[in-house]
Amino acid sequence: MRKRGFTLVELLVVIAIIALLAALLFPVFSSARAKARQNTCISNLRQIGMSIEMYGMDYDDLYPLAVDPTDKYTPEIWSDYPQWQSWIPFLPLLHEVLQPYQKSREIWRCPSDTGLEVQDFTGMPFPARPSLYERYGTSYLFRTEIAFRFLRIGGVQFPAQTNMLFDGSGKWHGSKGWLAPEYPPDPNYRYNCLFTDLHVKNITLEEMWRAWATEL
Repeated sequence: MRKRGFTLVELLVVIAIIALLAALLFPVFSSARAKARQNTCISNLRQIGMSIEMYGMDYDDLYPLAVDPTDKYTPEIWSDYPQWQSWIPFLPLLHEVLQPYQKSREIWRCPSDTGLEVQDFTGMPFPARPSLYERYGTSYLFRTEIAFRFLRIGGVQFPAQTNMLFDGSGKWHGSKGWLAPEYPPDPNYRYNCLFTDLHVKNITLEEMWRAWATEL
């Protein structure tokens, strides 16, 4: 008996079906991976929040008097507060202060951290490649004013609305057009944010601006 092979038309139909299925499934896989990275980042921030609480237990419930890399390496962002700006050269980085309260430095790495060139909220140039973590040891930034004011844990006026620690860039968990500038931030930027009541939430750029505006 002669074996009948596939015709060219049949092969093209199969290839077209495979291509269609791939086009449908790839965005789903991509979205699932992005969600997994976001969940890891949220878990990191929760663990850091717990280490801040443990630090407070040892230091009269005070927040760590420490800074993040943007403070340390661009202190001019504090030019409106010269009394605080003058402290910065003498203060340690937050992730270094909290290291005794943590099992691994990896909790400071956001899996979506692809670095940045410009700070989201100040517009200051800030080269951080290949990632903020690899360049400076942390993917997260600190609302340093909390430390500068010597606030106590539990002493913030609006703890559920006050940002404390958050992604170094909103583009890591948000979308932006290929040609969109890094500053001002794209409206689609999103941030995983640890609030001072220690809950963590993925929020929009607008919500982050509101958190910044919350009085301490």
